[in-house]
Amino acid sequence: MRPVTDPADPFAVRNVRHAYDTVAEDYAARLPDTRAEAPLDLAMVDALAAAVTGEARGQILDAGCGAGRMSRHLADRGCLVEGVDLSPGMVAMARRDHPDLRFVVGSLSGLPYADGRFDGVMLWYSIIHTPPEGQALIFEEAARVLRRHLYTADRVAAALAAVGVAETARLVRRPQGIEKEDQAFVLGRREPVRAASGPRRRSR
Repeated sequence: MRPVTDPADPFAVRNVRHAYDTVAEDYAARLPDTRAEAPLDLAMVDALAAAVTGEARGQILDAGCGAGRMSRHLADRGCLVEGVDLSPGMVAMARRDHPDLRFVVGSLSGLPYADGRFDGVMLWYSIIHTPPEGQALIFEEAARVLRRHLYTADRVAAALAAVGVAETARLVRRPQGIEKEDQAFVLGRREPVRAASGPRRRSR
């Protein structure tokens, strides 16, 4: 017999929140760090951290942070981490064990952050309680809060010209593979600096 779905809570969010609130303290005690993770898994996390810290600000969201153990792992690798979790109990444990990091209570399908806030988003075992029909909302929110800047070739060329770099060539091509937008490349050459000339003096 299939369980009855609550129309007001189709993805059983209340049940998931209650379950994690119930086990939060025990969860934090049993999984205080990343010793339970496979080395290959952590290598992927480290690769993410390296990519994010290569950005100007290096901010990353640990979405579904639980008691904060993966947030700590990212922070120890130079990331500026914030964590969000559906369970107030888990967030309380994260704040207790990692007081130098910021954690908030929130839903992955409605993240409490502005557009383009982060350089990276990590969903570490965070989508396992959401049925397939609810996955799109989570991924849409993760994409929404990711920082990204799109520029046209015209805009780049104008910006270069404003600082004395003249466009010499450009390439604009259609998307390939997983790309979604046109890709543009602009070549430029710095204009020679000309010495300022004052009024000429007449020779006698």
